[in-house]
Amino acid sequence: MTEPLKSLDARYYVDPAIFAIEKQHLLATTWQFAGHESQVKNPGDYFTFSIAGENLFCIRDREGNLNCFYNVCQHRAHELVEGEGNARLLICPYHTWTYELSGELRMGPNVLSTPGFDRSKICLTSVRLENFHGFLFVNLDNDAKPMDEWFPGAREELASYVPNILDLTPVEYVEVFEKTNWKVSVENYSECYHCSRNHPTFANGVIKPSTYDIQPQGYCLRHTTECQDDLSDMTYEIDLESNDKAGKYSSWFLWPMFSFQVYPGNVLNTYHWRVGDAVDEVIMYRGWYAFDEKSEAIARQLAVQDRDTTVAEDIRLVESIQRGMNSRGYKPGPLVLDPNGGVNSEHSIKALQEWTKEAVDQHL
Repeated sequence: MTEPLKSLDARYYVDPAIFAIEKQHLLATTWQFAGHESQVKNPGDYFTFSIAGENLFCIRDREGNLNCFYNVCQHRAHELVEGEGNARLLICPYHTWTYELSGELRMGPNVLSTPGFDRSKICLTSVRLENFHGFLFVNLDNDAKPMDEWFPGAREELASYVPNILDLTPVEYVEVFEKTNWKVSVENYSECYHCSRNHPTFANGVIKPSTYDIQPQGYCLRHTTECQDDLSDMTYEIDLESNDKAGKYSSWFLWPMFSFQVYPGNVLNTYHWRVGDAVDEVIMYRGWYAFDEKSEAIARQLAVQDRDTTVAEDIRLVESIQRGMNSRGYKPGPLVLDPNGGVNSEHSIKALQEWTKEAVDQHL
């Protein structure tokens, strides 16, 4: 008889050496969420962010192009910008070397007195950027495959669930610190085996758990379910006539650290994760998006509901798991892999753990 597949060893969640490998060989070579296009509407608008220990910034240039650069001057490495704002030119605070919004060096004090100085050869180091329906993703690996190859079908499917996706802007962001390894938090998000017992509001007031299923789709985990049959059980108002998918919940988890969710009623919200400084620290962000006053009111209502229920409930779960991972009494148990799939199967966890081993084991 074939032995059941067991979960990953605890070392994948507690070993600082594995965490270091992940930052260098996984987080730096996969598509990571940077921000939303609404943050850079006008020429000169910029915002900073960090990926895999690198300080980066996105900026719109005078031709309307979106660019992403490492946030470092090419003279003597001072950071160029902080936070977010608008700049006519990029001026280094250290020696006032000045760059165009497109990254080329414009001038620096007394540089032309240097024999052989050629400013045309000096430019900020760019980072690959993709615009995914207004959501900006970057990849530090210049040779990485495009997002549509990593996540086949996701772009088209998402647009069909949210027809007005290009009109959306963020209305709420909930930032949550979790004292746990990032993969514990991601795995917890990526199965609903625990939902009925631990998330009563989500399970009874947003989705219909008996219809929940998750299937791999490239390096995407595709969550699907329906809303409650009796709309009076829903915790917010939805109009089933507004769209042929209005009665459905759908999610696209894009490995390794981002997920689009569409709640019944075509309400778009997102999860994204950022690793902390230690192996057992992660910051999780919940974003809520709207396009008019009515959708904004619903998004804000759901943001509060979600923060006070599902998010708060998950913090307790994932931090307990991390404490368990550090226990000498833990021995990885078998994953529950129902051939028929469904809400009580962990085939999505199997996929996540295979992707983890694929990224990490070759560097151990």
